[in-house]
Amino acid sequence: MGALQTYTVTVDWTGANSTGTRSYTSYSRDHEVRVEGKPALLATSDRKVAADVSRYKAEELFVGAVSQAQMLWFLRTAAAHGVVVVGYTDVATATERIEGANSGPFSDIVLRPRVTYAEPISEEAAARLHEDARVQNHIARSLSCPVRVQPAPPDVEANVG
Repeated sequence: MGALQTYTVTVDWTGANSTGTRSYTSYSRDHEVRVEGKPALLATSDRKVAADVSRYKAEELFVGAVSQAQMLWFLRTAAAHGVVVVGYTDVATATERIEGANSGPFSDIVLRPRVTYAEPISEEAAARLHEDARVQNHIARSLSCPVRVQPAPPDVEANVG
C-alpha cells in the first residue's frame, strides 16, 4: 500500500442572512470554498433557488477537477515520452441523471482535449498518450461513473518566421 496524502478544504456558508434556513426559499446557497493560503472560490447551488449564477457550482468544480487531473497526467505522460506539448484546452462535460429530490448521480463525464504539439505526431501516438493519462488519472479512477476522453486530432504549432 502506498503513502497517504491528505487534502483539506474549508467550505464556509455565507448565505444565512437574518432568517437562516427558516424555509427552503429563505436562504442563499452562497458559500466560499477555501484552501489555506489561496484565494477563496465563490460558490453556490446548481439549483435555481437563490443561486447566484456568477458563482461556481460544486458540479462545475467537480468536472473541472477531473479535467484538470487529466491534463496534468497528459502533460507528464507526454514529457516522459519526449513529446513536446505547447498548448492544451479541454471543454469537459458531465451528465447528471436527475432522480428524486431534484438530484442524482453523474452518469458520465466526457473530456474533449485539444492539444497543440511542437512537432507532428500521429493520431495513434496521441491517442496512446491520452489513454495512458486516463489510466493514471487518480480522480477519474475514484469515480463510479465512466470518464471518456475524446481528443481532437493533433494540432501542430505553426512556426512563424
